[in-house]
Amino acid sequence: MEINSNLVHTSLIESTKEITWRDIMMYATAISDQNPYYFDDERKNGIFAHPMFPVSLTLPIVENLADNIREDPENKFPFEVLMTVVHYSEHLKIHRLIRPNDSLTVTGRLEAIIPHRAGTHNIMCFRGVDQQQRPVFTEYLGGMLRGVECVGGSQGSENIPIVPALKSTDPPFWEEELFVNPLQAHIYDGCVGPNLPFHTSKEIAHQLGLPNIILQGVCTLALTVSEIMERELEGDPTRVSEIACKFTSMVTPNSKINIRITNKVKTKEGQEIFFEVINDHNKKAIRDGYLKTT
Repeated sequence: MEINSNLVHTSLIESTKEITWRDIMMYATAISDQNPYYFDDERKNGIFAHPMFPVSLTLPIVENLADNIREDPENKFPFEVLMTVVHYSEHLKIHRLIRPNDSLTVTGRLEAIIPHRAGTHNIMCFRGVDQQQRPVFTEYLGGMLRGVECVGGSQGSENIPIVPALKSTDPPFWEEELFVNPLQAHIYDGCVGPNLPFHTSKEIAHQLGLPNIILQGVCTLALTVSEIMERELEGDPTRVSEIACKFTSMVTPNSKINIRITNKVKTKEGQEIFFEVINDHNKKAIRDGYLKTT
């Protein structure tokens, strides 16, 4: 199978969603984060959504790409390659946290197609704006098309923001072991979606060659972000302005993960925090983790 890099800048159909207080609470419930910022709607400033909440708006678009892409009759998208895709990279810029009663319009386009030793790195850019057209979030969501040849060479890579990287320190600044609930994949699927059967059905996971059902990468990332906020930001999600990482190994429910803070750098606005997540097979489930604060 192959994909032509001249598909770069292919646009997606825009979507609009009214955000409710229940949406915000259900996302926090999905990752068992009891932070009052997400639940106490009697707070002076009300509630905010978790910084990772935007993925609940964009992943359903990606999972139903055939219904959401604006196809060019002369340059058709090869939908068969989507059978090979895994979520590989995530880069989320948070302009402000989402609130109840926000009406968010999300636009997207295929921003870059880049050859990779494992296949082709396919990156989509999503932009979320509110009722007044003010930016709320920008996301660069990267999928790895495993074994798919990139025809036409790399295109669009200059449009992808560079994520800072620092070598790990030894030992880490701190490390926290978390137990992944046996039902975590089902809880996240039920509270957030999208409905991806290999995250909840052993039969389908085994048919795809997986050892078991696996946790969504963005769920592992959200659990990690919550832990970092608790340890570094006194639980204040409004201070998070940027999150990025690569997903490089699987996490299964009913297992342990280790969150490691490998470096921290002070900035004028706050700090840059570098992290990784190790799964129960001592492999990096998340590498090149980056969280920027104000």
